[in-house]
Amino acid sequence: MALTSVEAFHSPADKASVVQLLQKHEDNALIVAGGTFLHGLASRGLLTGIEVLIDIQNSGLDNITINTDNVVIGATTRFAQLETSQEIAQEAWLGAVKDAIAYPPIQIMNSATVGGSIASSCPFFDLPTSFLALNGAAQAHGPDGSRDIPLEEFFSGLFENSLAPAEFVTAIKLPQPPANSASAFIKLETNANDLAIVNAAVALTLDAEKKCRQARVFVGGGMGETPVRASAAENLLTGAVVDEDSIAGAGEAAKSGVDPISDHRASAEYRAAMAKVLVEKALRKALARVD
Repeated sequence: MALTSVEAFHSPADKASVVQLLQKHEDNALIVAGGTFLHGLASRGLLTGIEVLIDIQNSGLDNITINTDNVVIGATTRFAQLETSQEIAQEAWLGAVKDAIAYPPIQIMNSATVGGSIASSCPFFDLPTSFLALNGAAQAHGPDGSRDIPLEEFFSGLFENSLAPAEFVTAIKLPQPPANSASAFIKLETNANDLAIVNAAVALTLDAEKKCRQARVFVGGGMGETPVRASAAENLLTGAVVDEDSIAGAGEAAKSGVDPISDHRASAEYRAAMAKVLVEKALRKALARVD
């Protein structure tokens, strides 16, 4: 579906220029980077009235920075850059990110951006579910400067987010967890080009006795308007030895805590059943990564 209403295209060189353009054109402007989901948004009638495209690829936002307390991934970082990052590949706590980028085909890997996957607020995307399990925050920049928005607050509804007017996503921040932490992600799809029917991401921190100090469990892919936090599964795991019994209990808790949709790809009952299976598989995968 063509964007026949577009009248102008801008490629600003810095964040301040992006904000100025957003202030000038307001709801008639759309930020783009990789552009891989433009057709998806247009086909759903979500780009009506868009007259200006603002391409942020030249705004210097494609860096991956590893700090002692967090990892900062710039908004225009492409999936392929994540795949080739040795720091991400070597860190067990970032396993969910490594897993999530193992699924897309090369065309998407070379074009799609981290910021776009977040800002689109699509509950069927993979990286957002992984970033939620890692307690991520979106760094946003606007007329009043920069601020961090926890992703649990950022995703406000189906294709909706909590960005203020003239704000845009500049990076994703992932806080460094305690030692003995690992994460994992797993996805159910029909083919390499498909959005998730169900996906799941988990993060675990174990103590010296192999008991779970903290857990984060999220399921997406039609579980709701945003990825859903499986708090009951987290509560069951916290303080327990992570073994087959607790993993099975967490999977059942995750299944019981979702209210999925039914569509042409899967029924709500099937999605709920697969949420249990995928959470259990992700937990086993994360457990195997803990030092």
